[in-house]
Amino acid sequence: MRAPAVLRRPRPTGRPRATAPRTAGRPRTALRFVLALAALGAVVVAGIALGAVRIPLDVVWRALLGQEVQPPYDVIVHDIRLPRTITATLVGASLGLAGLQMQTLFGNPLADPFILGVSSGASLGVALVVLAVGSSGWSGSFASGLGGGGDVGIAVAAATGAATVMGLVLLVGRCVTSSTTLLLLGVMFSYLVSALVTVLLAGATPELVHQYIQWNFGSYRGVTWSNLHVLVPVLVCGLLACLLLPKRLNALLLGERYATTMGVDVPVTRTMIIVVTAVLAGTATAFCGPVQFLGIAVPHLCRALFSTSDHRVLLPACAVLGAALALGADVLAQLPGDEVLPLNAVNAAIGAPVVIYVLMRRSPSGVPA
Repeated sequence: MRAPAVLRRPRPTGRPRATAPRTAGRPRTALRFVLALAALGAVVVAGIALGAVRIPLDVVWRALLGQEVQPPYDVIVHDIRLPRTITATLVGASLGLAGLQMQTLFGNPLADPFILGVSSGASLGVALVVLAVGSSGWSGSFASGLGGGGDVGIAVAAATGAATVMGLVLLVGRCVTSSTTLLLLGVMFSYLVSALVTVLLAGATPELVHQYIQWNFGSYRGVTWSNLHVLVPVLVCGLLACLLLPKRLNALLLGERYATTMGVDVPVTRTMIIVVTAVLAGTATAFCGPVQFLGIAVPHLCRALFSTSDHRVLLPACAVLGAALALGADVLAQLPGDEVLPLNAVNAAIGAPVVIYVLMRRSPSGVPA
């Protein structure tokens, strides 16, 4: 006897059904946010206390509360470690959010903030300065600027290069409607710019090439209070702009056609996401060099830890965890004492296992789980 039509199971179509963003229970999500904020607070304290000179915790607390501390701790805390801590916190949050937006926009779990050529453009700007300075005999001042990572001239060169490449990508992107095509265009632009950087560095002196490589390692150490007057407002505005996009990003999770039926203007949304990502990643790269792996690893960590794909949860989660991981990696880089490890080497040690895990469990469609 056949079952009534209303009780029959629908036949599978063979195509995976799109699912709405999963959101963890509110109490559980709140608890995880508390733990993430506690971890961030712990690494902030560690970032100020640990290094070549160990600073007692009572001195760290007084410094964080704005009280006077005894020399030589006052110089170490206020002029070196506080700017570095603020920089790492903001850059980590920025790259985490930028990576989340890129992965959602392109539906690719391996997308990162630099996938559209921001890092290559910044490298081109710095490489051009290498040749200009090398030919004009200012190698000493240039070397000191690159070694610190916070020289204004280097920051301007990197920001100009990043903005130029992103402008070209956006200009050409107006002629295409597919995000996948835009992604491929960005990758091709990156290859072209990287080839030009290689040619430029081939004509530079070995000393300046070495300094360029040092800049390419990434570092928060050279950012000063005067640099923070530019860095903080730009990154904070970019972070706040990201918080306006959760509904659009949630709609994009189910595809551009579905987002269109939900009333989302996909071309405008795509442009907004790319511009915000370019501002965050470009500014971070200009002052700190190309800080790698955070943008690709942090979104996946947040999805796993918070058990959700809802951007109302993921956006603040990526900001907090990105800040904690960036500062934690910087603390680990400082632990050897006088010999500071390359920041990107530590980031890779943290991020590579996450990427391997993603590759092992990624869905057949390639969309983040």
